[in-house]
Amino acid sequence: QVQLVESGGGLVQAGGSLRLSCTASGRTFSSYAMGWFRQAPGKEREFVAAISWHGGSTDYADSVKGRFTISRDNAKNTVYLQMNGLKPEDTAVYYCATGRISWVTELEHEYDSWGQGTQVTVSS
Repeated sequence: QVQLVESGGGLVQAGGSLRLSCTASGRTFSSYAMGWFRQAPGKEREFVAAISWHGGSTDYADSVKGRFTISRDNAKNTVYLQMNGLKPEDTAVYYCATGRISWVTELEHEYDSWGQGTQVTVSS
């Protein structure tokens, strides 16, 4: 079983930046893809970004393309989400996730381990 711990959330003004981190333990981190999802109040959880096991392939939701960048450091068992140009509609709890998959996927059911989430609030 893998444990995921997110950090880096907070309150930021529109147009600002934040970098989220997610550190994994308990499974061979470098063998599996990682994803970021988010859930805004009153809405379903949605895909944000994913990265393959080696970092060579990435995928983004249309709503964050060009503003967010996912990356990973397998030596540190950590995946990052750099968020620039933040908008009030980016306000949500952000979750990192992993599954027994090596490729990028937007499908929630492919991920079997989730972090506890970190709150991101963007003020207008």
